[in-house]
Amino acid sequence: MTGTTIRSTCFAMLALALSLPTAHAADLDFAASKITVHVEKSGMFAAFAHNHVIAAPLAAGQIDIQKRTITLIFRAQDMKVLDPDASASDRATVESNMKGDEVLDAARFPEIKFASTSVDAPATGAGVPAHYQIHGNLTLHGVSRPIEMSVVFSGGHYTGKVTLKQTDFGITPIKIGGGAIRVKDPIEIVFEIAVK
Repeated sequence: MTGTTIRSTCFAMLALALSLPTAHAADLDFAASKITVHVEKSGMFAAFAHNHVIAAPLAAGQIDIQKRTITLIFRAQDMKVLDPDASASDRATVESNMKGDEVLDAARFPEIKFASTSVDAPATGAGVPAHYQIHGNLTLHGVSRPIEMSVVFSGGHYTGKVTLKQTDFGITPIKIGGGAIRVKDPIEIVFEIAVK
């Protein structure tokens, strides 16, 4: 091969490489994504306590459409108690307890992570949003457990919800007054992950 032929071949290969799709990962819109945790109270005096609504901002993550993989990462320290009916002081107390060593223990376990293990092909139809069945592992409070959830994709948003038990992740639900007011073990996580 002459120098000219080699250069021509290299340019042709470069042009071909540049023409191929290079990214199959969806860019996530962290600001537009919403993950909300709902925690309910029970016990004899539960009527005098608030159920909790907690925002869990998405810190990092990736959805790879070609590989059908999902990774979502949250920072425990970034979680915020919203409780609209509670005072600012009460919200601050609940948030401190939530991040403390009795619940999330954010100092020891700063990261909460979900990583998919399989994503079933979407069930679609004319004018019907794509439905996925997603299996994966959630790491919370230093414990990893398999979870499964149904997810709908429509209008650039993946939406769904999943119910977890705190005790499955080594967390003992808080009790007050010997259990007269206590946090229920199951919590519900509602999510809306936006893509750009």
